[in-house]
Amino acid sequence: GARGAAAGRSPARPVGAPAAADRRTEPAGPVAGGTPPGRGAARLWGLLDGEGGTSQSSYYMILGSAVALTLIGLLMVLSSSSVEAISRASSSYGLFVRQGLFALAGLAMMFGMSRLPVRFLRKLAWPGLFTALLLLAAVAFTPLGKTVGGNTNWIVIGSFQGQPSEAAKLALAIWAAQILAVKGSAVLQTSHAIIPIVFPGGAAVIGLVLYGRDMGTALVLGLILMATLFLAGVRLRLFGIAAALGGAGALALLLFSGNRLGRINAWLNIDCESNAACYQPTQGIYALASGGWWGVGLGQSRQKWNYIPEAQNDFIVAVIGEELGLVGVLVIVVLFALLAVAMYRVAVRSGDVFVRVATGGIMAWLLGQAFVNIGMVTGLLPVIGIPLPFISYGGTALTLSLVAVGVVLSFARAQAKAEREAAADGTDPQEAHTA
Repeated sequence: GARGAAAGRSPARPVGAPAAADRRTEPAGPVAGGTPPGRGAARLWGLLDGEGGTSQSSYYMILGSAVALTLIGLLMVLSSSSVEAISRASSSYGLFVRQGLFALAGLAMMFGMSRLPVRFLRKLAWPGLFTALLLLAAVAFTPLGKTVGGNTNWIVIGSFQGQPSEAAKLALAIWAAQILAVKGSAVLQTSHAIIPIVFPGGAAVIGLVLYGRDMGTALVLGLILMATLFLAGVRLRLFGIAAALGGAGALALLLFSGNRLGRINAWLNIDCESNAACYQPTQGIYALASGGWWGVGLGQSRQKWNYIPEAQNDFIVAVIGEELGLVGVLVIVVLFALLAVAMYRVAVRSGDVFVRVATGGIMAWLLGQAFVNIGMVTGLLPVIGIPLPFISYGGTALTLSLVAVGVVLSFARAQAKAEREAAADGTDPQEAHTA
């Protein structure tokens, strides 16, 4: 599939399509007794791979799902933040207006990024990483850093404040893809797989984030790094070693932090009579339970009346579940699933290692973060302070998520252009994906 082709070890062909030898031996008619073996799986992979479709359809699927999620996010930010906003200021629209301005800026930047050629995006790899490292260092070691909610992950310059760690996610995905594309099959050697991707590059970014005590963002950055290495074809035994080292490090961070240990105890429902960390997830479950199948109605949430901490941010899914019910939450899940399928199509249909790995890193970021956020609100995972992409309040996160979508749109647009040129020349459109 995508991983083997990215490593240069197998020719590109649509996922799920039979090899040449398979086509020669496949029976011409149905097998007696039912569907030929593997036909259902082949159809499923064909659907994911966009078999019979074009990269243009993937482009519009990515664009449509991202815009729909953003619009839903604006609506729910208004609903979830209006009560607390009016109790702190004279207007209930303050956070909504601010989020709307960031959404407009993000959409404009998304469309701008989608028009950039792939070769230009590759040139941004090193400047992007250096800029992210400088901003993270400024947060960690200068007075420009600001602590919010126990994490030092904000930078304040005049009237502007933002989270450089959000820019670091995109910078790491593009930089890692560029380095791995240049290395090619050399990543099969342990030294080339580690240097400079894991050390010093990835370690520096993740280390600066951990220095600010933002373990949730560090986990997302680690997920991006692991996804890019996997898609580049790094040997699997290295992931086992990394998992062991990462697990030991996470355990150490938990044991030496009362706040993190309290969150784990809250997840396990241990000593919740005296554990303050139980309050937020408990109130979130109350909200979801109140919503039922269809919800209590848009704007009618009761838990958002200063009961759920960070109702417009990390726990916005709880408000969605209360007001729009299970159906509303499932709509969000389906939109993220469509985004994942479309990004997968872009990755698997490309013969460019940079495109495959960068798309995979961005997909791991956005979809992994969404999975963790929904999991912690529903009680499947402990609360680690990760917002829901496109939905949760946060201007920097929203803008950078849309910029990341713009990068994948650029890849899809280049593929669609290659398909049109191949069709005009009368060649096989599949050859355009492997050119």
